[in-house]
Amino acid sequence: MTTAQGAVRGLSKGDTAAFLNIPYAAPPHGAGRFAPPRPHEPWDGVRDATTPGPNAPQSERKLGSVDMSPYFGTGWSRGEDYLTVNVWAPAGGVGDLPVMVFVHGGGFVAGSTRSVLHDGSAFARDGVVLVTLNYRLGIAGFLDLPGAPANRGLLDVVAALRWVQENIAAFGGDPRNVTLFGQSAGATIIGGVLARPDATGLFRRAIVQSGSGLGAFTTEQGARVTRAAAEALGVEPHADAFADVSDDRLVEAASRLAGIDLRSERRRDPLIGLSPFSLVLDTQPAESVAAGLGTDVDLLIGTNAEEGNLYLVPVGKYSTSTAGDVEDAAARSHPDPARLVETYRKARPEASFAELRSAIMGDALFGAGSWALAGAHAAQARSATYAYEFAWRSHALDGELGATHAVELPFVFDLAHLPRLHGPAALLGPDEPPAHLAARMHEAWVRFARTGDPGWDPYDIERRATMRIDAEWAQVDDPRGQERQAWG
Repeated sequence: MTTAQGAVRGLSKGDTAAFLNIPYAAPPHGAGRFAPPRPHEPWDGVRDATTPGPNAPQSERKLGSVDMSPYFGTGWSRGEDYLTVNVWAPAGGVGDLPVMVFVHGGGFVAGSTRSVLHDGSAFARDGVVLVTLNYRLGIAGFLDLPGAPANRGLLDVVAALRWVQENIAAFGGDPRNVTLFGQSAGATIIGGVLARPDATGLFRRAIVQSGSGLGAFTTEQGARVTRAAAEALGVEPHADAFADVSDDRLVEAASRLAGIDLRSERRRDPLIGLSPFSLVLDTQPAESVAAGLGTDVDLLIGTNAEEGNLYLVPVGKYSTSTAGDVEDAAARSHPDPARLVETYRKARPEASFAELRSAIMGDALFGAGSWALAGAHAAQARSATYAYEFAWRSHALDGELGATHAVELPFVFDLAHLPRLHGPAALLGPDEPPAHLAARMHEAWVRFARTGDPGWDPYDIERRATMRIDAEWAQVDDPRGQERQAWG
């Protein structure tokens, strides 16, 4: 296979071909870590693309007692040439196939193409060219530094999309039919890409899984993180000073930034203290879409029914939740916490303190921003909007993990059968999920990429039609209307 930079040799397994560790941009080292992505130099001969490559510098990431290693991957696999893509395609040279480009999650500080949950074999089996990508993380990717462009990790994603436009036809893909999709931090990045005029025309459709159109920090909030990072490293808060700091020190410093209070009189922390990194924008992606950006792209967007459980159950903070914990979660999330708590209690009269706390946290992180982005996109009526809620409950951790953040991902990639995902502390728990659920959800994502229609009614600002995905699927209109309205 030949790309614009040179030839690559992949591997075949049955009817699927895989090409791993293909560069889409130059290695970001030294001062280049804080510069826009640059084209990769061509190579001579045939580049081996049969084994996984390095990934972005990162520290090991754990979430209490749940095994998230299939999600985050194996941690930092060292090497400078990590701005790369993996490509899965049907073997045999079939052309003009739909293309899907996946952006991984990990709180803007972790994750990579090496995660077992990002294996694209099932997409290739079903006639899709699947691309996964690495991007810069943590300080190198998202610290807002004077002397450096903002949101460098997002710029990497845009560069990867340009690589797709230039090269994907060689793998059988149609560059005119590209779907950009991502989960968690990756989904929030997609919201940012939607709002960039320079990304227009690079993709035709987008899928936002548990992201937020309201998840960006302001420049003032970003500056607080920058000052803290500079103090931790003992350097001036400028890209020139950071350029001399090693990747190891950057990773170590990033791990010490958790817990910075980013709230102000006018702005809440959109990540409620869970991560010191996000996009840094003075206009939220949902607001940019409301102004007309990104509305020529079909959008599929949704969240999971119990997103907040992942941040409580594995660390022993769920079942011990009190009324004070509910009020504290609301205070971190909303300018009128008392009204927010009252709304959730009315909407969920039988809910425990744990369930209320989790619901408020989940909507602060993902729900409110997803509703805002869906509504902004649908109001433009220039392209289709679809919504879903994933409600199948994992029985991991004594049945408490539930339909939590990230639990939908194995179903999208049709990998729910993987043994590593099953067990009392594994993401999908000890029970087998419904046999058809992964096949049907994966099929809906493929159908959306191919046709722009996942198989249910579009979302509009009147009905807000939403597909509730569980053992049985049911389309409902505005299923969280009362709580949605509380977020304004």
